Amino acid sequence: MSKNFDSSHGPSTLTVKGRDVRLRTIGFVLLVALAIWFIAANTGSVTIRLWIPTVTLPLWSVLTVTLVVGVVLGLLIARRRARR
Repeated sequence: MSKNFDSSHGPSTLTVKGRDVRLRTIGFVLLVALAIWFIAANTGSVTIRLWIPTVTLPLWSVLTVTLVVGVVLGLLIARRRARR
């Protein structure tokens, strides 16, 4: 199945300091900044049970690993959908 795109309608953009920036990029940057702020604000230690072992780690490290795994899975899924 092929997709037909009208060349007159491009992605939504906004001009910032003389450069055209996609709204999708601005949203992504805002989400990354929010995630970094949230991770930095949560520095206490947490206990995590991994089936058998119990591990005590700083919450920021758990949140960072969760964020990285989520981004990798999202990219893999997006890449797979783009191939179809």
